[in-house]
Amino acid sequence: MTSSQSQLDAAGSPADQNAAAPPAPAARTLPPRRLRRILSLDDFETAARRHLPRPIFGYVSGASETNASLRDNRAAFAEFGFVPRVLVDVSQRTQETTLFGKTYAAPFGIAPMGISALSAYRGDIVLARAASHANIPMVMSGSSLIRLEEVAQESATAWFQAYVPGEPERILALVERVERAGFDTLVLTVDTAVLANRENNVRNGFSTPLRPSLRLAWDGIARPNWTVNTFLRTLLKHGMPHFENSYATRGAPIMARNVLRDFGAKDHLNWKHLELIRNRWKGRLVVKGIMAKEDARIARDAGADGLIISNHGGRQLDGAVSPLRVLPGIVDAVAGSIPVMMDGGIRRGSDVLKAIALGAKFVFVGRPFIYAAAIGAEAGISHAITILSDEINRNMALLGMTSLDELRRDRLIPLARSNGLEGA
Repeated sequence: MTSSQSQLDAAGSPADQNAAAPPAPAARTLPPRRLRRILSLDDFETAARRHLPRPIFGYVSGASETNASLRDNRAAFAEFGFVPRVLVDVSQRTQETTLFGKTYAAPFGIAPMGISALSAYRGDIVLARAASHANIPMVMSGSSLIRLEEVAQESATAWFQAYVPGEPERILALVERVERAGFDTLVLTVDTAVLANRENNVRNGFSTPLRPSLRLAWDGIARPNWTVNTFLRTLLKHGMPHFENSYATRGAPIMARNVLRDFGAKDHLNWKHLELIRNRWKGRLVVKGIMAKEDARIARDAGADGLIISNHGGRQLDGAVSPLRVLPGIVDAVAGSIPVMMDGGIRRGSDVLKAIALGAKFVFVGRPFIYAAAIGAEAGISHAITILSDEINRNMALLGMTSLDELRRDRLIPLARSNGLEGA
């Protein structure tokens, strides 16, 4: 037997080798040329700053008061480092994640973002379409400018997020409307007892109601792409935007003086209102805005099917800690009885993996996707989803992992904390 024949026998026949080889990856469609220089989620923000008028960009990018919570949402991720494993066969790795009995293509979804149709033409719809095509969930905001029924028709993976009205009869009417539209998951946001002090909006010229002004007009002239393709296109095809989903009936136009009635008093709401919703709503109920272990247990015992740990992207209580800091304590508090998810500050695949290692079942990402919608519509959102998914896939290989179930807290080491805040 020749040496070359011996080597062939040791390796197996060519047919055997072909049979054992993993399938070639499907050809990937390149993003539009204008998006090919977008290499990370942060790049979308830079591009959106140039595209959007200052008031609109300021509304999306800003938070409340000093932006302390907004900054801490990012800072918390930098306080953990990975412990990778090597010489692990990771050729068959997958980031598919099963949540509420449904398998999604990735462990992240699109967080609810209010008035997204001011940033991108038909913003909620293009977000829902892109998410559906990628097989990830998109959570539609209750403060959106497009009717929830239209979004439900576009996506089977969309969830609906509600700000609870102040009166029981309005609560039940909204719940019934969401049910009729066909949503199977209702996300109840509970951290808005009062409106936050969003000084950023005032400084950037954004207000509710949106008031015409010379400054707003100049910003529109300076951003002709947005003015023509988002604002004027919306007015010509759909009329003046309204808050469509605060109640069971249509809300006020964004420029109406009485628009604040859609954000009326909610400081009297309590756990009994959650029980009222649970008794009426037959689908999955997720409570968003939980930050304390005690509240996590109460929500679970009141019938919540899942929790989203969130400080509202830093847009409510300034000084509230990052959700990542309290995540492990809340996961321990509910002891695996319901899935715990989180949002806030996620910009990289490594951030997603750190959250999962600390106990999150799933994460949601907000601002980067609305920036992507603003500059690239559905193609921009799809590109953002691909960037984040690719980062997760690459980092899993470098960590020596084949599935997300392998991530544990011992794969992270705490680094020096930048501000002395401890996790729960």
